[in-house]
Amino acid sequence: MKSLIKFLLLGIVSIMAIPAIGQKYEFAQFGRYAEANAQLGKPAKGEKRVVLLGNSITDGWPKTRPGFFKENNLIGRGISGQTSYQFLLRFRRDVINLKPAVVVINYGTNDIAENTGPYVEDMTYENVITMVELARYNNIKVILTSCLPAEGFGWRKSITGAMDKIRHLNARVKTYADKNKIPYIDYFSAMVNAEGTAMKANYAKDTPGVHPNAEGYAVMESLVLPVIQKLRK
Repeated sequence: MKSLIKFLLLGIVSIMAIPAIGQKYEFAQFGRYAEANAQLGKPAKGEKRVVLLGNSITDGWPKTRPGFFKENNLIGRGISGQTSYQFLLRFRRDVINLKPAVVVINYGTNDIAENTGPYVEDMTYENVITMVELARYNNIKVILTSCLPAEGFGWRKSITGAMDKIRHLNARVKTYADKNKIPYIDYFSAMVNAEGTAMKANYAKDTPGVHPNAEGYAVMESLVLPVIQKLRK
């Protein structure tokens, strides 16, 4: 009987410990940019902020090409590993509350890599639409960008058919963007190899190519900057 009571007490203690452990993990990583956001404060008169929201591709951009962000007064809000579900949760803190004139959204890579669960294209697509609607409601202009080409994911080797999934999602979002008169930047076509199977090797930082190197980011900059400048006017 004593053994049974001891076993039950250990079970109760274990269950009670689960919420405490869970509280230490922020699914959306709200704290990542909390201090930086606070330091920004409100935009100065005439300031037209531009926020780039995304995953590790966006996260690594200002680290690889800091001059691009500094010279063009851009705000990077990428977090490595995140999916569109996490973008949506932090959209208010990392976009709306900063009161930007423009937001550039890059999404999809980690959804397809199944970083936060099975990939369901409809749900990723709807997350994108929801972010657009939130931005527009708050008078923020939107630039949607394609998912970059990726043959596969080194951290999730079990995922198959990545390029087909990327192409299908890109086509669907582009159709939505065109219908709703939203600028759409096609990074994919500019960065895919001649065979159409992966990112061009000379644009990739890793193997298989998922993350751009400095040359890859330069290509992305040449495509997105003219659109940013146009929307800032």
